[in-house]
Amino acid sequence: MEHVASWLTLKSIPGIGNILFMRLVSHFGTPDQVLSAPARDLRQVVSPSLADTISAYCPPEWIEREIEQTSRKGFRIITIQSALYPDLLRHIPDPPPVLYVYGRLQELPFPIAVVGSRNATTYGRNVTHRLCSQLAQKGATVVSGLARGIDTAAHEGALAGGGRTVAVLGSGLDHPYPLENLKLFHQIAENGCVLSEFPLSAEPEPHHFPMRNRIISGMSLGTVVAEAARKSGSLITARLAIEQNREVFAVPGSIHADTAKGTHDLIKQGAKLVENADDIIEEIAPQLAGTTPPESEVKPLPSLSDQERTVFAIMEAYPQHIDALAGKLKMEMGLLTSTLFQLELKGAIRQEPGKFFVSDENFAKTGLQ
Repeated sequence: MEHVASWLTLKSIPGIGNILFMRLVSHFGTPDQVLSAPARDLRQVVSPSLADTISAYCPPEWIEREIEQTSRKGFRIITIQSALYPDLLRHIPDPPPVLYVYGRLQELPFPIAVVGSRNATTYGRNVTHRLCSQLAQKGATVVSGLARGIDTAAHEGALAGGGRTVAVLGSGLDHPYPLENLKLFHQIAENGCVLSEFPLSAEPEPHHFPMRNRIISGMSLGTVVAEAARKSGSLITARLAIEQNREVFAVPGSIHADTAKGTHDLIKQGAKLVENADDIIEEIAPQLAGTTPPESEVKPLPSLSDQERTVFAIMEAYPQHIDALAGKLKMEMGLLTSTLFQLELKGAIRQEPGKFFVSDENFAKTGLQ
């Protein structure tokens, strides 16, 4: 593991936030040099009282223990000077000096943040899963926050698309939150990584999440808000992306849904409306000096009978109740039920609780003739 004791020591001094930390390192060269500098030199950068605190500061006992536990648990601590540190994140106003890493940070091309409501609708989860699966298939890395709802759908969609994903926590790696996503936490690490700027034992405190959001947007080329009410933490992430000079995208929803009002406001304010992964890639690709993410082979539409094609043709991204489908098709319920079952077996649709059915995100109707 990289020698990080001096980084953690300097970070632990009361009164030294990320911006001041980087100012000190920029002036003196390394955290070791900051900690060994005489108070008179430190006063060129910080107040006299803080200069005296730094020059007299002794490393807390917990730091060596933190480093040992990090290594023992298969995690890493990297500094902003490490080649593994996300390059885009270096350029935000207050980058975290250190990151705790679980997984593979070095193989994360074309990062796109996807965030949204914890209280997501079925439509929001489905469209996010489909979008992130498409992004993964095209070589992008999906960055999100491991929260319930849209974040979970974003990570799961990226994994379903065979791609990489990054989860940024608002807690330490010893306390992945929510606990119901513990299995997903480990799956993400196997196919990307989990990041945190907080010590291992840090609990998911409310004030941690706005800090977490700046990392999500800061390490990404653009941020997609998939579903958000007008008072939503996802809109904070969008605002941070704008402040970081990154692109902002929004997925439209129903005009009647409170969870879409925030995203619709973003669109009115100039965010690009997103229907599929190509909408994002076309906007961002010109910034990459002619480099676009690799295209993957498109999954073909399964072979469908005439009856199955008739039913599949009226499926939507919004879940529809079986009674509504029967009314549209004028089809006998037994025949419709069996046809829906066959479509489920072929992966073309999914059944939601309550006998609602929705198009599967991996198949588009462009294959229908």
